[in-house]
Amino acid sequence: MTEKKSLNNTKNLLSSPRFLGLLPLIGLIVIIAVFSIMTDMEIVKAKSINLILSQVYVLLIASTGVFFVMTIGGLDFSQGSILGISSIVISSLSFYSIPLALIAGIVSGALIGAFNGFFHVKFKIPSFIVTICTMYLFRGLCAYITTNAPVSAVTSITSLNLTWLKVLLTVVFLAAAYFVFSYTKLGISLKAIGAGETAARFSGIRTDLTKFLIFMAAGAITGFAAFLNVVKVGSITATAGNQLETMILIALVLGGMPISGGAKVRFSNIIVGTLIYCVLNNGLVMLGYDTAVQQLIKGIVFLFVVALTIDKKSLHIIK
Repeated sequence: MTEKKSLNNTKNLLSSPRFLGLLPLIGLIVIIAVFSIMTDMEIVKAKSINLILSQVYVLLIASTGVFFVMTIGGLDFSQGSILGISSIVISSLSFYSIPLALIAGIVSGALIGAFNGFFHVKFKIPSFIVTICTMYLFRGLCAYITTNAPVSAVTSITSLNLTWLKVLLTVVFLAAAYFVFSYTKLGISLKAIGAGETAARFSGIRTDLTKFLIFMAAGAITGFAAFLNVVKVGSITATAGNQLETMILIALVLGGMPISGGAKVRFSNIIVGTLIYCVLNNGLVMLGYDTAVQQLIKGIVFLFVVALTIDKKSLHIIK
């Protein structure tokens, strides 16, 4: 009887929300430990850590916008093309004024996000269909603009590629996003819409307006991420932002983000998930695996995490 009771207690502990919430963090620690052993501690050396961090900033910021969209139960596959278009705008205007270029990049991202939100809200088209369409639309526009040559930014913009500046901008942005999500009415509204849009509407939440603004905000956030991208690379080609939407989705799910959104989302999903993805990606590169094998391993890990964490009871059609 005692053994059965102990087994039940262990089972309850493993299925408790508190333990499940810690799984992504445990996964991050395990992945770091595994790659530390497999790479003879190379991955935890200063050079490797700096390389990983250099890849974190853009992905971390862009993932925040999609996090908000997924909280309301939506999906956004247009982030890569938004990054590409916003990067082109920033590069072009940087010759006149870098602050102006930053503002223009954010505005251009917001306009594309508003375009997504309008068609999603006005015509009731599921978000993943709208954003897949705009992904191809603006990806094609990005390729057309860069057909003859890459779009270069003013040379001096790369002087802003400073670790302390990127860390400062990222930390300030995340702090502001966390405050909005955790301590304002908007954050509560997002969770309510994700948990049940009809119930949220009857509770007084303006669901259509909120969804429109969230898609617009997601675009603006990626426009800001595009500035850090331009600061890093200095010129934009047709491949700018390529596969970003896939990386964001994988990172958020690895961080424990419920695909159906709702009340179970945690802001930590963004940070932990992005770190897991970047460590996994760099660890596979350091081990010398080719691209095909890397994609295979990432796919297996992604499927395993989804199968382990998905809540079938609350899963509903993506809005």
